[in-house]
Amino acid sequence: MPELPEVETVRTGLEMAWVGHKIVEVELRRKTLRFPFPEDMIERLQGRKIVAIRRRAKYLLVDLDNGSIWLNHLGMTGRWTYDASEYDGKHDHVMIRFEDGSVSVYNDPRRFGVMDIMVGASHKLLDHLGPEPLEDWSGVELADRIGGRKSPIKTLLLDQRTVVGIGNIYACEVLNRVQISPTRKGGDISEEECRLLVSESRKVLLEAIAAGGSTLKDFKAVDGSLGYFTHQFRVYDKEGQKCPCGGTVERFMQSGRSTFWCSSCQD
Repeated sequence: MPELPEVETVRTGLEMAWVGHKIVEVELRRKTLRFPFPEDMIERLQGRKIVAIRRRAKYLLVDLDNGSIWLNHLGMTGRWTYDASEYDGKHDHVMIRFEDGSVSVYNDPRRFGVMDIMVGASHKLLDHLGPEPLEDWSGVELADRIGGRKSPIKTLLLDQRTVVGIGNIYACEVLNRVQISPTRKGGDISEEECRLLVSESRKVLLEAIAAGGSTLKDFKAVDGSLGYFTHQFRVYDKEGQKCPCGGTVERFMQSGRSTFWCSSCQD
């Protein structure tokens, strides 16, 4: 599933292609993705100009000129392309044509994506979300949220109520950099360690954004380019290889996901 750096990479690509342009045609090739499309989605998008594209957690928020917001989530395999020369792919589900003749297509083989139209800032998919890791997030706030918790710290970092956007890849990388075991209970993490987790999370996410995200299987930016942060992984997907500390990267299952870590330097 695309994580914060991948979604931010998509956001900047769409911002360059979409902002300032009017939607003149919308085609839906099916009635539903993860949830049904709003019944009036076509009517509410056609004729509207896109004025801005923001990100909240892993959601794209497309601001329209009438004040409404077009919410997008890429799910596990969703991808937007622009200037599509053809629109006949098996998994192409949404087509957007702009007044300048350009066409954007939403492709999603597993159909776990989400689209909705919002009026106002509140939405059931957004209202429970925690702080943004690249904005006003502090070690004190993290300590308050995980204090006394018995869940493993990695599980807590993946909980969108703790902080948004730090998915499985980046949680593994951050915990390795700060040398904290992914199995340690949240309540056992000191405030100083929380400060380090916040600081290193920002660094890792910004490095990943600069590299265009991480491409493992499906992810591509809107122009088709791959994410190159995979070349900077220290532990993720490196089972049996050397950790920078000289130890060996191990893998185990944690909350249904693969956790990569080094027992030599993470305690």
